[in-house]
Amino acid sequence: MSSSKSFAENVKADLPASLVVFLVALPLCLGVALASGAPLLSGIISGVIGGIVVGFISQSSTSVSGPAAGLAAVVLAAIQQLGDFNIFLTAVLIA
Repeated sequence: MSSSKSFAENVKADLPASLVVFLVALPLCLGVALASGAPLLSGIISGVIGGIVVGFISQSSTSVSGPAAGLAAVVLAAIQQLGDFNIFLTAVLIA
């Protein structure tokens, strides 16, 4: 479905909504990073980039994306197995 709203009208409504979603997701992003042994900043960066990428790709006004707490155990195991967070990031980029 196409919306009859202009870009400016959408941005005016979307900016406050995105700020609220960011503030709600921020503690979870930090918690997942902490639980997985990754630097806290990486949790914030991944949450922001993930939200932006999903928003552009999905082009849906009702899409939902965000950190999944279940991934903390997977990331922690991968970092421990690889031995270093930077090696883990390299593996993620390659994948």
